Amino acid sequence: MAKRDFYDVLGIKKGASPDEIKKAYRSKAKELHPDRNADNPEAEAQFKEANEAYEVLKDADKKAAYDRYGHAAFEGGMPGGGGGGARPGGGFHGNSDFFSDVFDDLFGDMMGGRGGPGGRQRAARGADLRYNLRVTLEEAHQGLQKTITVPSSVACDSCNGSGAEGGAEPTTCPTCSGMGKVRAQQGFFTIERTCPTCGGLGQTIKNPCKSCGGQGRVHKDRALSVNIPAGVETGTRIRLGGEGEAGMRGGPAGDLYIFIEVAPHDIFEREGTNLFCRVPVSMTTAALGGDIEVPTIDGGRSRVKIPGGSQAGRQMRLRSKGMPALRGGAVGDMFIELAVETPVNLTSRQKELLREFEALSEDNNPESHSFFASVKSFWDSMKG
Repeated sequence: MAKRDFYDVLGIKKGASPDEIKKAYRSKAKELHPDRNADNPEAEAQFKEANEAYEVLKDADKKAAYDRYGHAAFEGGMPGGGGGGARPGGGFHGNSDFFSDVFDDLFGDMMGGRGGPGGRQRAARGADLRYNLRVTLEEAHQGLQKTITVPSSVACDSCNGSGAEGGAEPTTCPTCSGMGKVRAQQGFFTIERTCPTCGGLGQTIKNPCKSCGGQGRVHKDRALSVNIPAGVETGTRIRLGGEGEAGMRGGPAGDLYIFIEVAPHDIFEREGTNLFCRVPVSMTTAALGGDIEVPTIDGGRSRVKIPGGSQAGRQMRLRSKGMPALRGGAVGDMFIELAVETPVNLTSRQKELLREFEALSEDNNPESHSFFASVKSFWDSMKG
């Protein structure tokens, strides 16, 4: 069976740039890798075909020869000698950079990938911290400046965060040559593991700092001033960049995340930017009407007119007396809910007056008349 054109194998046009060739190959390698195509018996052969095409087209001299003579340029073996990688029609051999590139592209996310020049970062970023802050509803309404104490790790003053005694510079790890990882060949695969000597940092310290034990940081409580904006609610998260744990050996600090919890209030209930206040009113006020005075979240007072004949559960709105939106804009409303209170501990005279009132109230309870009329109709239908 005749060999396919290498450009067709990778799905690119003749004259493609090196970046385009590399990108096309990586896509094909991920798509056709045998470990991802266990149910496709042709995947392994196609994978090797793509490797062979890339091995030729990535090399400028080989590519030029292929463009001029086609597959005939490599009859009897690839020119150029040396170099590992994929052989035409064969498997892999040697410890080539080519195979290392393929391995990193396919499994880099799972294994952590390779670092930049010099391997992994020599200084590790500090951990992010979480701080739970409880505020009152009044504080959430107004916003506030609050000082909090955060137990954290800070850069060691004795070694200036380097981890070495006297602030000396760490040396390159002899085991991994600064890569932070060591490789071992296991059959078809090259396995990478964190370097056991340096713990993945790529550097070692001959004389660790006595104050921090070579970590470059020490534990210390810090006082921070935090601005809590108006309108926060339970679950609001505030990020303070660089206020987390100090990095190891001079690495960048992590972030501090403040999670807000708004404490329940004795008078108000909150739903988003709106507030609800349940206000008890006497039976007489509900029946005759009148004025009542209610509190507002800003510490003020508002006078509310109760219409005569108001029923329990009736709501009235006080506009713009609720909570501010977190990022500015409109202010919510406050809703007054009437709770008509039945009098208790009546005197004999009060009971007598209520009985007299009841006798004169035949037409004053329209809801009761309507309900019991419906009940009577229901019972009559059941008898029928």
